Amino acid sequence: MIQKFDFLIIGSGIAGMSYALKVAHKGKVALICKTELEEANTFFAQGGVASVTNTLVDNFEKHIEDTMIAGDWLSDRAAVEKVVREAPSQIKQLIEWGVEFDKNEKGEFDLHREGGHSEFRILHHKDNTGAEIQDSLIKAVKQHPNITIFEKHFAIEIITQHHLGVTVTRQTPDIECYGAYVLDLNTGKVDTFLSKVTLMATGGVGAIYQTTTNPLVATGDGIAMVYRAKGTVKDMEFIQFHPTALYHPGDRPSFLITEAMRGYGAVLRTLDGKEFMQKYDPRLSLAPRDIVARAIDNEMKNRGEDHVYLDVTHKDPEETKKHFPNIYEKCLSLGIDITRDYIPVAPAAHYLCGGIKVDLDARSSINRLYAVGECSCTGLHGGNRLASNSLIEAVVYADAAAKHSLKVIDNYSYQENIPEWNDEGTVEPEEMVLITQSVKEVGQIMSTYVGIVRSNLRLKRAWDRLDILYEETEDLFKRSKASKEICELRNMINTGYLVMRQAMDRKESRGLHYNIDYPHPDFIPHK
Repeated sequence: MIQKFDFLIIGSGIAGMSYALKVAHKGKVALICKTELEEANTFFAQGGVASVTNTLVDNFEKHIEDTMIAGDWLSDRAAVEKVVREAPSQIKQLIEWGVEFDKNEKGEFDLHREGGHSEFRILHHKDNTGAEIQDSLIKAVKQHPNITIFEKHFAIEIITQHHLGVTVTRQTPDIECYGAYVLDLNTGKVDTFLSKVTLMATGGVGAIYQTTTNPLVATGDGIAMVYRAKGTVKDMEFIQFHPTALYHPGDRPSFLITEAMRGYGAVLRTLDGKEFMQKYDPRLSLAPRDIVARAIDNEMKNRGEDHVYLDVTHKDPEETKKHFPNIYEKCLSLGIDITRDYIPVAPAAHYLCGGIKVDLDARSSINRLYAVGECSCTGLHGGNRLASNSLIEAVVYADAAAKHSLKVIDNYSYQENIPEWNDEGTVEPEEMVLITQSVKEVGQIMSTYVGIVRSNLRLKRAWDRLDILYEETEDLFKRSKASKEICELRNMINTGYLVMRQAMDRKESRGLHYNIDYPHPDFIPHK
């Protein structure tokens, strides 16, 4: 079946939905979501949104400087300036859409401070800011007559000249996107979605790691699709590991203990109760995430232990419960009373700083294709993301993509000659165990060899192991009918390959990428 929409949006987090709301007055919008609307990385973001709002003490220059420092000076300054300066107006827009940020007794925003920030500038809704934003946007999207939501639909490939029989290579200068082939998970049929403009908003890649805070739908789909279509993908080596995920073996994804808790005064300790951050950074537990994650990783390896502790027992119990109700409830369900007990924590894959390379208008290297949110590489984060800069980046760039696509959409028409998806001669996957086992192997390879601390030998081993999985999976994909499981596995392998390949290409330790063969003088971790 062929469906036509002016705007095709693949992904339903803050990036995809805010873009939808900004373009829907101009034409028909399709919002593709591979599970339900709620299951996006946005929903799980606890901390908040960084923006300069208290201008008595804070200013744009401070926020820009903090972002550049956290990014190890690899950030694109133009992208940083854009996000920081446009943040307040986008906060206003979120509030108009119904998002409620916490306020103090005076009616001013109750601002938090997080690692790497020089001022209190994090707007939040208790400790579930992402859920508050996602719920508000879902309500707004569902009420809009021009937006059609396709839940349980999985985009398999974007459509380009390649599908018209034209040879497309990485050197082809004018690749164009005409829409996508989308699998309807209810019927098992692959439909052709034609569009004038396509937006990729598929989120991150956390699920390619065994231990992650991301929902397990974060399999790098958009990045893999764009890479296969010969689009430019950049900075994939910079994977941010959140230092403090709740250590509870068997939980996948891992429950996040927000950085705001360290901003509130929580202290990291080894299992014998000793503080250790003073050995690594004068900012102690409030150092940027890459430093804290490596410090914890180092302590765990040196001591042969599986986790460390986060201690918030010295703070007022009622205040702690008020600020962190979800964390309090979750820990209590496991027999941990955070007002009296230490919280067991360990690092987990959390956020991707790279992705589909885009310009200041969120345009990818493929014409008519935009990318926004965690799947995009805007240049904002450089070598490491500053806490709470991601949700604001998503809305600022969704706004940029909306403005640009509204200007040019009348220049485009539908490409009518696209062939329908051909799955002649394919069969149902013979044994699902082949796919599930390969998914586990990808997680083990990435966590073991392409984790917080890397080496040339580990990366080479990852390359060899992933290569075997790639060959097996491509063979299985060609013989099988399209399914969510086989498509996700393909995307995980493609994405894992990009992280590992770009990590091999960077011959230095910088930001989140630490290779013991190129040691950084400021941090010599345990080998």
